[in-house]
Amino acid sequence: MFKVLLWDIDGTILDFKAAEKVAIKNCFKIIGGLGECTDEMIEKYSVINHKYWEALERGEMLKKDILVYRFRDFFNLYGLDSSKAEAFNNEYQIRLGDTVVFRDDCKPLIVGLKGKVLQCAVTNGTKEAQTRKLKNSGLDVVFDDVFISDVVGVEKPGAEFFDKVFETIDIEGKGISKDEILIIGDSLTSDIKGGNNAGIKTCWYNPFNAVNDKGVAVDYDIKNLEEVLKLVAK
Repeated sequence: MFKVLLWDIDGTILDFKAAEKVAIKNCFKIIGGLGECTDEMIEKYSVINHKYWEALERGEMLKKDILVYRFRDFFNLYGLDSSKAEAFNNEYQIRLGDTVVFRDDCKPLIVGLKGKVLQCAVTNGTKEAQTRKLKNSGLDVVFDDVFISDVVGVEKPGAEFFDKVFETIDIEGKGISKDEILIIGDSLTSDIKGGNNAGIKTCWYNPFNAVNDKGVAVDYDIKNLEEVLKLVAK
């Protein structure tokens, strides 16, 4: 039986695409002078954003740079004023926390596990965005601890990120072995690779039947977050 669950936030517990879409469209209205943002434009942005976050995970870029560069590239793609990229990102970090949509209606699942297992959030998002998401979702009072890479000082999938998690929750003092820790996430390159680097069990949230082509070891492949209950009960 797992004693510790490390939950990814974006794309796992919360529908990041839904929040992203609303946030970007609201930022277009707030910043002004950028015209109308279409769904097609947001799809293009998502591709740009994904590439930058993967570069961050590989340690090729700093977070402060990717946050602005992604919008700079996005604006340049559509001939928009790229000098507004930094201001746009600053507003975007706030607006990302305004929309909360749970994947698989999973809040009751997480609330129901409170007190039965130690549950922590582990996320690469920014402190401002993730703090707002957790507060607006009510998860801030459900999780036993929250680890945001901005605060930890290291990004997933770095082993150092997880070292700090283990040290903070004091797994040695609680008599918890790494075999009793499970990370649950949708990203092979961040969550699952991070679990591999940390030497813990991994649960890939894979609702769209994606192919594992990243060379990472997946212990559990689930389509619905309710399946986590079966893993905890083992």
